[in-house]
Amino acid sequence: GNGCGHTLLTPHSGTLSSKNYPGTYPNHTMCCWRLQAPPGISLLLAFGDVDLEPSEHCALSSLLLTDPQTGTAYGPYCRNAVPSAPLLVTNSSTVTVLFNSTSHRSGRGFLLSYATLQHPGMGAASPGTQRHPWDSSDSPLAMCFSVFCPAGCKDIHGDIWGNPSQGYRDTSVLCKAAVHAGVIADELGGQVTLSREKGITLYESAFANGLLSKRWVRMAGGLMAFSGFPVCCLLSPACDDVLEVVTFNASSWWQEVGVLGQDRAWVAERAALGTTGHSWAAKPDAEAAWLELDLGTRRNVTGIITKGSSEQHDYYVTSFHVSSSRDGKNWRPYRGSSGQEKKVFEGNADSQGEVSNAFIPPIVARYIR
Repeated sequence: GNGCGHTLLTPHSGTLSSKNYPGTYPNHTMCCWRLQAPPGISLLLAFGDVDLEPSEHCALSSLLLTDPQTGTAYGPYCRNAVPSAPLLVTNSSTVTVLFNSTSHRSGRGFLLSYATLQHPGMGAASPGTQRHPWDSSDSPLAMCFSVFCPAGCKDIHGDIWGNPSQGYRDTSVLCKAAVHAGVIADELGGQVTLSREKGITLYESAFANGLLSKRWVRMAGGLMAFSGFPVCCLLSPACDDVLEVVTFNASSWWQEVGVLGQDRAWVAERAALGTTGHSWAAKPDAEAAWLELDLGTRRNVTGIITKGSSEQHDYYVTSFHVSSSRDGKNWRPYRGSSGQEKKVFEGNADSQGEVSNAFIPPIVARYIR
């Protein structure tokens, strides 16, 4: 319907919201979602936010949940009839969520996440203003906390501060930061464990796994350190094993001729991260260009970092696919956690910054394209 906002539904977890959330939801809209877990497995629902304009019996705007298997109804909910608890345990593998609005003036709408009961430690996808239980001035250092993050956290409202190498401010949106850190895939969610450690003065921003964190300067504060499965090398302080590339190859390279007639070859070998001067570039008219990395032997590849070339030209790659091979002949496209279509990785937005992307699950291969 025309009232549907951010939605990502999987058999084991998901996230959904009203249109425009957390801005005011529109007038005269409706949306119906069907949450379906595997047969015999019950659903657990977490209310991140319910802010619908109040009215008698929630007649003007409402959120209604029903269990078609038992006929049980939960709600209707609005601002003057909110859920009695942030977590709702059902006895059903199917729940229908119905949102509708008539004329109104205010209200953020709603944000809801769900998971199966095998994930009892689920944390609701929450607005950025909601603080986490360990985020208080009297919290002890090195406190550990484990939570299940539902699928769909990447696009919820809220900011994150920090990056995978430094850790994250403990006011960051937790599950969104876990996606940024590369310990879970947004399309699947997953269990993460955090520790609260001594804060640092400066948290640098970074673009990773399709998310841009913000720069944060503060003299004191907690730091969130993630662990999960898998923790991505290149992206996490838990592992700093940067893989060596034995040989670079490419579909083509650009033979640049300068204004004074000088030649410069943008060959594949110049694609190594950290190379001074110009990088690799395909021929200007090349289609379906590729860069190939030979690791020398089969390795466990858990992520990739890309950067553009700022040498005289503002060149960078905005998106890319990844393929892998164990023998250099038979290639397999990377499809990510969903296992469906080829995954499109978000690349760079300028020629200066580095962008990280995690492989969840990792790739076992010798050759990467």
